[in-house]
Amino acid sequence: MNILFWLLLSLSILLLLFILIVFSKLTILVNYYHHNDNDDLKVEFRILFGLIKFKKHIPLIKVDDNSPSIVVEDDSSDKNVKQITSNDMLTNLTNMREMLKHVFGMHVIVRKFFRKVTIKKFEWHSMIGVGDAAHTGMVTGALWAVKGGIVGLLSHFLKLKEMPQLTVTPHFQAAVIHTQLTCIFQFRIGQAILAGLKLIKFWKGGKPHFKSKANISNEKMKSI
Repeated sequence: MNILFWLLLSLSILLLLFILIVFSKLTILVNYYHHNDNDDLKVEFRILFGLIKFKKHIPLIKVDDNSPSIVVEDDSSDKNVKQITSNDMLTNLTNMREMLKHVFGMHVIVRKFFRKVTIKKFEWHSMIGVGDAAHTGMVTGALWAVKGGIVGLLSHFLKLKEMPQLTVTPHFQAAVIHTQLTCIFQFRIGQAILAGLKLIKFWKGGKPHFKSKANISNEKMKSI
């Protein structure tokens, strides 16, 4: 009798913890810092009102300037020329339509989840200079446009709780690149689990069925 009591009590506690975690919010804090050749990225996860925290420090590695480059050769000899037939074009168009259909279906699931993600804080401060006053002004304007476009995308797909804080400071005397990005995302863990299950079900139940040239030819023969 005592064993059954403790077993039921343990199961009840585990069930209560599971329900609490599912309905709790996951907060993600991202802090990215860049100054010339130095990069640093910190990500922190918080659940249960900050009682459970997990921090990840990701120092970004700069590629050595003396390392060998990647060279892509474009060999235009006759032996590499491939003749494209009408069957090839029909096959490629059919496969492209099949892929777009599945990507659109996945996009709907992801977009519905993104609409439930809240951005509680978004700050992006930058200082840039290229050593020339005129060019620095042009680069500053381009960076403002990039930041505005990114914030526009975020506000379209996610929910912005506060107005983003953006600054771009030109430095006309020297070549410098300095930027710091801080943002806080928040969503319910249950919503993320539900979206993940929908994606798994979507890909399992409807994998793209790509067709080969032989299948296209057989379909033509059947239609005749």
